[in-house]
Amino acid sequence: GSRLHNKNEQKAELFLDIVSETINRGGTVVIPSFAVGRTQEILYELNKIKDITNDEEFKKKYEKLMTVPVYVDSPLAVNATNIFRMHLDLFNKDVAEVLEHDDDPFGFGTLKYITNVNHSKALNSRQDPCIIISASGMMEAGRVKHHIANNIDNPKNSILAIGYCAPLTLGSRILSGEKEISIFGMPHVVKAEVFSTDAFSGHADYQEMEEYLRCENPEKVKKVFIVHGDYEAQVPYSKVLEKAG
Repeated sequence: GSRLHNKNEQKAELFLDIVSETINRGGTVVIPSFAVGRTQEILYELNKIKDITNDEEFKKKYEKLMTVPVYVDSPLAVNATNIFRMHLDLFNKDVAEVLEHDDDPFGFGTLKYITNVNHSKALNSRQDPCIIISASGMMEAGRVKHHIANNIDNPKNSILAIGYCAPLTLGSRILSGEKEISIFGMPHVVKAEVFSTDAFSGHADYQEMEEYLRCENPEKVKKVFIVHGDYEAQVPYSKVLEKAG
């Protein structure tokens, strides 16, 4: 209600910048992600980033990305991705175009799916750079909480939040800039770089919502009630709607 999302090329550049900088200093990127929908979207975007632009600097960063392992560490996300793969005929035309030259929009050479708990634990003893995508998106539960605990106190590492974190959740506290947090009852000093992007948001931004409302019959829409989202976003969005008439 109060922001505009980055477009495809912008979010690809932002993602590559964060990953490249982290890899160059020998660090790990931890990406907390919702297991259903968001994880599949980011895998799809990673898989097709190479086709976005011919810019040489962009290509170099992408090649750097493709040299490190990318792990999806969430049994639910792995199972959900397999279900997505079973129904490729139901995707939109953009995905259909990708499928013409790529039979797996959720897979690439360095990507590894993890379900075994021992394999998940082994990620925390890795010394070389990697990317870990794990649930939950708000960092409140699941395997990502262990990855945050094992990586947050190393300045080489990065934490990239790609979804909304409700107030008082671990994710919200980290994003708000708290210097010390408690995970599993143990204190951790936040030394990793912390980033966030709404480019992968599952919600429409205020411009997209306004476009949606314009499709409605103005004779039928008498009032609009804003009932979802933070109050700080509802107020400016109400003014956008008032201005649009």
